[in-house]
Amino acid sequence: MSEKQMLTHIQGIIIYRNFVENLPYNPHLKPLIKEKRKLGILSEVLFWKQVRNKNFHHIDFDRQRIIGNYIVDFYVKSLGLVVEIDGVSHDFKHEYDLERAKFLENLGLRIFRITDFDVKQNLSVAMTALENFIIEHYSS
Repeated sequence: MSEKQMLTHIQGIIIYRNFVENLPYNPHLKPLIKEKRKLGILSEVLFWKQVRNKNFHHIDFDRQRIIGNYIVDFYVKSLGLVVEIDGVSHDFKHEYDLERAKFLENLGLRIFRITDFDVKQNLSVAMTALENFIIEHYSS
């Protein structure tokens, strides 16, 4: 077994890398990414401002990442972590979301979900919840 590599510290706790290799990629979804970015969904833009350029604990986030036949809102390659911001559209896609989550988890990825409302109204609480999720799943 290889030794764990440190990625960063959060609240003085060491966070270890969890890189998931060889993720499937559907290149036909690439045009959709540009459209999604142009839409500029407010909660995604607000979250992106918090995490881009390694602003969040020196962790590198990708926005609108293709994994298999899905586009995830945000992806942290060094952790194998998907961050999903759930808006109203998810209220009517329960089965789809379950299937998607199962697919991503079967690849060895973890999913952190936050609501559109929390990002817009309680951003600091949402970011603290993300910190706690990372500590819980990627420390020791």
